[in-house]
Amino acid sequence: MRGKKGCEHFDQDDPPRRRANKRRGRGTYDNDRPPVVGTVGRQSGQVRLRVVKNTKSETLVEHVHRFTLVGSQVYTDEYQSYNHVIRSHATVSHGNKEWARDDNGDGIREVHVNSAEGMWTDVRNFIRSFKGVHKKNLSGYIAICEFRRNLKRISPDFISVLVSMHTYDP
Repeated sequence: MRGKKGCEHFDQDDPPRRRANKRRGRGTYDNDRPPVVGTVGRQSGQVRLRVVKNTKSETLVEHVHRFTLVGSQVYTDEYQSYNHVIRSHATVSHGNKEWARDDNGDGIREVHVNSAEGMWTDVRNFIRSFKGVHKKNLSGYIAICEFRRNLKRISPDFISVLVSMHTYDP
């Protein structure tokens, strides 16, 4: 039986089908796996998402510096591209099974990237509903996803100010 799960595939003339996103390593725009980078504010809850060409240090550092304030505390994993971030910076080592850490001994594990991980779950579930998005259109979908996520932070007061600014003239 062709393609039966758990059975070894011996026919070299008929290699098994390789599904999308099964390639090892980080994606790039050039290999049709464009990376999406993002920041999420812990106090504000505001999200900034961007489709980028790669995840090299220059790209990630530019994103972090553009969307965080000077003096902000930045939390990341230990991916080496974050090494040149010029902000107060703490990391968690997922490779060492570290998910959260209490650095100041107050009993609260403040060093974690769980806010960002939750954001990526939302992004994945949003994009999944479209059953595939071409990389040329991905930035538009990501913008809608960012707007949707940030919309949760819009208060009734904000809406009232927007409505009062718009005058209806029949």
